[in-house]
Amino acid sequence: MARKTSALCGPWLASVAAAFLVGCHAPPRSPGAPSSTAVTSPRPTGRAYVIVAADSLLTVRVYRAGALALVGHNHLIASHALSGTIYIPEDLRATHFELHIPLESLTVDEPQLRAKEGVEFSADVPDTAREGTRHNMLGPALLDAQDYPQIVVSGERLTPVEADHATAHTRVDVRGQEHLIEVPLRFRRETAREVAVEGELAIKQTDLGLTPFSAMLGALQVLDEMRIRFRLVAKAQ
Repeated sequence: MARKTSALCGPWLASVAAAFLVGCHAPPRSPGAPSSTAVTSPRPTGRAYVIVAADSLLTVRVYRAGALALVGHNHLIASHALSGTIYIPEDLRATHFELHIPLESLTVDEPQLRAKEGVEFSADVPDTAREGTRHNMLGPALLDAQDYPQIVVSGERLTPVEADHATAHTRVDVRGQEHLIEVPLRFRRETAREVAVEGELAIKQTDLGLTPFSAMLGALQVLDEMRIRFRLVAKAQ
């Protein structure tokens, strides 16, 4: 099915995501130590497109599980503060991008966002539950935002699929550990100098080397699989 794609497909983002592993944890690494899978990336070439945070959004849907799942909530994690640059060269296969997700920007269960997600997210979440979930998510047992303040998604290769589709071969750095992920993308030109990239994928926390949260001997759990959705708008420099 592979075929030539537009110069707009560059990015992107796998973005995502992977990134928000609510209710999971990874083995700690010294904050200054290099990632065990880190590799030297080639210098990017091509025209630079800068991600516009105000027009971009990344969400992660995290689901409850276990015999006592009904006492918990499905949670919707979001970031409105994405940043990064996409370099689109003549050879689209060499498109390079880097996306930064600051962990302090992550929100939990914004009512206006939950309202768009359907019945699985229709239940009201008390402020105390939202605050507690965010505190635990950013704490040292989970994402450890103090020592690892951001998630970085980067890639140097695209696989053309269709006129407005591509697959980005990406590296996602979470807590200093890198994982390879393939992310399907849809893209389109908004204006002569602006492109938009959208996508949705399911990813397991264990695919990122993380262990889903479990309590009360497994009676209350976070489902291993989560769903990531993103829309990135980038403008040429």
